[in-house]
Amino acid sequence: MSMPLIFEKSKPGRKAYSLPELDVPKRDASDFLPDWAIRKKPASLPEISEIDLVRHYTKLSQRNYGVDQGLYPLGSCTMKYNPKVNEDVAALDGFNNIHPYQPEELVQGALELMYEFGQDLCEISGMYKASLQPAAGAHGELTGLMLIRAYHESRGDGKKRTKVIVPDSAHGTNPASAAFCGYRVVEVKSDERGGVDLDSLRDVMSDDVAALMLTNPNTLGLFDENVVEIAEIVHDAGGLLYYDGANMNAIVGVVRPGDMGFDVLHYNVHKTFSTPHGGGGPGCGAIAVKEILAPFLPVPTVEKRNNLYTLDYDRPQSIGKVKGFYGNFNVMVKGFAYIRSLGAEGLRQVAENAVLNANYIMRKLEDYYHLPYDRHCKHEFVIDASRQLKHGVHTNDIAKALLDLGFHAPTVYFPLIVREAMMIEPTETESKETIDSFIEAMITIAELAETEAEKLRTAPHNTVVGRLDDVTAARRPILRWIPPEE
Repeated sequence: MSMPLIFEKSKPGRKAYSLPELDVPKRDASDFLPDWAIRKKPASLPEISEIDLVRHYTKLSQRNYGVDQGLYPLGSCTMKYNPKVNEDVAALDGFNNIHPYQPEELVQGALELMYEFGQDLCEISGMYKASLQPAAGAHGELTGLMLIRAYHESRGDGKKRTKVIVPDSAHGTNPASAAFCGYRVVEVKSDERGGVDLDSLRDVMSDDVAALMLTNPNTLGLFDENVVEIAEIVHDAGGLLYYDGANMNAIVGVVRPGDMGFDVLHYNVHKTFSTPHGGGGPGCGAIAVKEILAPFLPVPTVEKRNNLYTLDYDRPQSIGKVKGFYGNFNVMVKGFAYIRSLGAEGLRQVAENAVLNANYIMRKLEDYYHLPYDRHCKHEFVIDASRQLKHGVHTNDIAKALLDLGFHAPTVYFPLIVREAMMIEPTETESKETIDSFIEAMITIAELAETEAEKLRTAPHNTVVGRLDDVTAARRPILRWIPPEE
């Protein structure tokens, strides 16, 4: 159903506000503003009543799809429900109304939370020390690689260590972060089981490798069965092992990257610990490291001394600051509340339920879609549209058809090593009824591909906007309303 623009609802003289008569002398803008700052003609704003204004934006908001409305099965993104109690905790005056420039003695509660949160992240990951400063996941990757560079330079072989190895199934941020940090990216192939091919790894391993970046489970949703041997191969060559924590939701409370042999990792706090990833807003790419990398962590670190919490800037080997002040504090508050409300047993149940849900969907769909790696998955899995291709139906058509059936589409065309890929992650927060509805929708689409393929190729049909020309939308987007007189 079409909806008029707010400008089209505009009627001269209408206002969304009513102010009392001035009881102070009226002043002209020219009395206190320079001439260049004074508007020469009124702003082209709509004139509309308050109730029409509220209804307009309320209706627009209802057209958006968010995690509070339905399943968001984006693989490698963990778009799960965000408990509202965490929002309430972050909104407490003691957290919400403080300022980074306040003296330490007036923000002991905030510093204590940061210290305890860092300790929790270390315990969960099997690491020694944490930094909460990085702004989000890719920023955490870059910070971790900067630590690795500083470590090698402290040992006198920084100039020699010029390469970072990245699997062909990696998130795109991995090679981007490595290249941004000045390293040459070397790809390692996947084996027939979907893990790192050990022969390929040995072929590219040498004494000029600084690190291997690995996601485990990887973007195929598969846990690498050879992770301990992989760590040995990298460490024997003098390199370090970086853990991409984007898929931490699959293992939190069950196994720890530090115990697998990883030396540094980043968390997507805004994914794993249920802060508003699905609703936008800032992230938190906290990192945790083994003891050998601790001296290089960004300044300041939060320390506990004589039962007081303090910010430590006296770290001569630190890589320095990577973000203004101390990181996105309110995201830390939400993540801390999530961890403490669930506890160790609750966190383990998060991973177990996420893995159960993913395997349940995968097995229900394996008779309708091609399963390129037929083994138990973790929190997500990859299927593809190779069966549907013979009817002229592509993954993009399936994704668009899902919109007609009331679901957000999963991640599509990634990872790149699977043609026509669909990466599905249901998370642990969805009920069996919701998951069954999603399964039914996917089966319906698979059956339509055989009987009414054209209907899928022209989907969506029931959304506000139909299928767009993606190329034109990307290259020549219309970003604002242009009044007719312009």
